[in-house]
Amino acid sequence: MIPRNGRPDHAGASRDAVAIDSLCSRLYIQAMAEDAHVKFEHELKRLEKRVDALVDVCDQLKDENRSLKQRQDALTAERATLLQKNEQVRARVEAMIGRLKAMEQGG
Repeated sequence: MIPRNGRPDHAGASRDAVAIDSLCSRLYIQAMAEDAHVKFEHELKRLEKRVDALVDVCDQLKDENRSLKQRQDALTAERATLLQKNEQVRARVEAMIGRLKAMEQGG
């Protein structure tokens, strides 16, 4: 803009430049904020999926752990039964050996 005195108005041009810079800065900041918000939302969704996957893994591990504990209890009970039967067989074999020795000595 050229005033009536014929010389350019540098103050007016400077004000226009400041206004344009201010507008550009606001638009840039707004765009950066929107970009950061989009990135944040994306990261949040990614973390949500990972947490859901971890919950699924935890549920699977709980089920497997429960199953393994049941299996361990069954095997422990089976072992106790087998040990008891083994003791009974041992006692019977020892009794037979004793009777055989007695027959051998008496016969």
